[in-house]
Amino acid sequence: MKKYIIFSFLFLTILCRVAAQDIPAKPNPPRLVNDFAKQLNPTEISALERKLDAYNDSTSSQIAIVVVPTTGDYAIADYALKLGREWGVGGKGKNNGIVILWASTDRKIYISTGYGMEGAVPDAIAKRIITQVITPEFKNGMYYRGLDKGVDTIIKYATGEYKADPKEEEGGGGTSPILILVVVFIVIVFIISRNRGGGGGGFRNMGGGGPIFFPYTTHSSGGSSSGNWGGGFGGGDGGGFGGFGGGSFGGGGAGGDY
Repeated sequence: MKKYIIFSFLFLTILCRVAAQDIPAKPNPPRLVNDFAKQLNPTEISALERKLDAYNDSTSSQIAIVVVPTTGDYAIADYALKLGREWGVGGKGKNNGIVILWASTDRKIYISTGYGMEGAVPDAIAKRIITQVITPEFKNGMYYRGLDKGVDTIIKYATGEYKADPKEEEGGGGTSPILILVVVFIVIVFIISRNRGGGGGGFRNMGGGGPIFFPYTTHSSGGSSSGNWGGGFGGGDGGGFGGFGGGSFGGGGAGGDY
């Protein structure tokens, strides 16, 4: 009887430890930044969420940041691998997911790469990002900055060097096409007006010095381009992420402590 009680106690102890160290459930509603250890403030979480959501929208690749107090008896690499697989970070078939796992009490961090990201962010590059970008900031207590810079570096390796938007390049030093059209329109109307004896409906006459070139309809199509910039980042905490896509992980990645 005594042996049975001891065996039952040991079994329950092991069961509790396994449950305690198991990975958290997939977030609902889905989010790319999940801080289960309360290390980041809401503003920092929102900023990271917006950045990762925008990256997901433009590339279909998914980078998930997960903060836990400890990985328990799991090695952090195994915990990150299990989390990436069970949450399905990345797209199904593409397997283009990355998990940045931070165990705050253990003072460890790990980058786990899905099958489809192992070529873009191989183990050596993941290790370099950990040791040269993230952990130097963590050692100074700058956790958000470390994660933010780490994300930027991962995106750089995954998508190539930044290239300016073509619209920015076109607007460098040339004359605006709209301005050219307005000038041509004014010249044509002026010529027609003079052929008909001057004055005429399209111009205002100022004192006897000839027509002033201000047609009444010069603003027919302006002002539409700037309106598209306003609402994309407006307010809230970036809850536009649609959910993980079922990507798979094979064990690639690297980690370190601080």
